[in-house]
Amino acid sequence: MRTSALIFDMDGTMVDSMPWHAKSWVEFTRRHGIPMDVKELLRRTTGRTGPECMRELFARELADDEALRLVGEKEAIYRELFTPVFAEVGGFRAFAAQAHGRGLRMGVGTAGDRHNIAFAFSHLKMEPAPHAVVGGDEGLPGKPEPAIFLEAARRMGAAAAECIVFEDAPLGIEAARRAGMRAVAVCTSHSAQELAGPHVVAQVRDYHELMDKNFLESLHVA
Repeated sequence: MRTSALIFDMDGTMVDSMPWHAKSWVEFTRRHGIPMDVKELLRRTTGRTGPECMRELFARELADDEALRLVGEKEAIYRELFTPVFAEVGGFRAFAAQAHGRGLRMGVGTAGDRHNIAFAFSHLKMEPAPHAVVGGDEGLPGKPEPAIFLEAARRMGAAAAECIVFEDAPLGIEAARRAGMRAVAVCTSHSAQELAGPHVVAQVRDYHELMDKNFLESLHVA
């Protein structure tokens, strides 16, 4: 099957951030006096946009400005916690550079907002930069809806069937399926069983494992 583009989720896929998102939810819910099983909250919301997460958490309809204010508060906590220990998912930048060298277009499709995207990119210092970046604050529905991935493909001029999505969350794996794209499960925060599907072509712990398996060399680059 021809492959012309790779689309990466960001949190837990490019950057090893999910434990720090969990910690930020603990602190955010503590400040707001909301009793919450954070593991269950992450299960229900990882891959959804910030406002969607807040409406899920508060279990009521929130006006857009209120939802965005709450998102800003939560994500500021996350960035404060993650900054001192920032880390990529193992081998990501090397893998991305190799993919670019093989002529593959590179996209990012994340539920994260522009502030978290800028934060991650300022630390990753990717060279070259991705061809397209789609964030969760652009008005598109979050995962498992396929809109974010389809928009990333559109901006790169790539057919959905020629894209491979890299994802660490079940909702993102499902979004790739709905988009008609293949997927690689990056098992940083979920098990291979939780990230299974007929469209999943590989399940790995990190990008070192993909490079060791010569994953890029196995692709028929369009």
